Amino acid sequence: MHGAGNDYIYVNTKKYPLDNPSALAARWSSPHTGIGADGLVLIGPSTIADFSMRIFNADGSEAMMCGNATRCIAKYVYEKGLTAKEEIALETRSGIKILKLHLLNDMVDKVTVDMGTPELIEFNNNEQSTFQLVSDDMEAGGYQLKGTAVSMGNPHLVFFVPAIEELDITTIGAAFEHHPLFPDGVNVEFAEVLSTGNIRMRVWERGSGITMACGTGACATAAAACINQLTKSNTTIHMDGGELEIYWDKQSNHIFMTGGATTVFEGAIRI
Repeated sequence: MHGAGNDYIYVNTKKYPLDNPSALAARWSSPHTGIGADGLVLIGPSTIADFSMRIFNADGSEAMMCGNATRCIAKYVYEKGLTAKEEIALETRSGIKILKLHLLNDMVDKVTVDMGTPELIEFNNNEQSTFQLVSDDMEAGGYQLKGTAVSMGNPHLVFFVPAIEELDITTIGAAFEHHPLFPDGVNVEFAEVLSTGNIRMRVWERGSGITMACGTGACATAAAACINQLTKSNTTIHMDGGELEIYWDKQSNHIFMTGGATTVFEGAIRI
């Protein structure tokens, strides 16, 4: 399945339990010797929500959260008859996310996800005093850019640039993914403001490299744009794989993401 081109392999672990998802994610994600994907998503039971999600990147590392994957899970569990609810609670490593289904002919057309509160990431310098990174100069691999660090339950480093298509995303993204401020790595977004409410974004995802889209990255980019007064509360994020509508509700301080989800194919593979 894919959400805006962000494609993952989905397994219902209640039916097909997996003992080694990290190794399987790396093996199956390979485009030449496996299925080919940005990673592996496990759909499971939960004692505190309707379902649970675990997500593993293409390199086998476990991620905290993926907005595009949550929408695909909503489509999967509804259309497979695992639930009749049109509002689903999903347990993730970043907390419980609420998924609101938009139906068309009893099929899931779009999903709105309450992505929670965006937070500026805090750092400690050598004197252990706390600071937040907002449009500060950062350097990695010989590149210097102004970045804003935002958490959507997972870390994002957002750079606003004048001409996104002219950037070497592979080289720059790989360099900043392992910036010393982020010992566990960081997702890197490159964003160009097209107009008020429209932003072109490309993403280098931690553990996966360039992907067609990133839901949490789109939310982090929209939040960073608001923080830097580059856009307002409603923003359309245009990514390589499609568009996402992002709304930052200032009253609740929550970000809501709306987008589609698509089933590509189903199949069987020997473990």
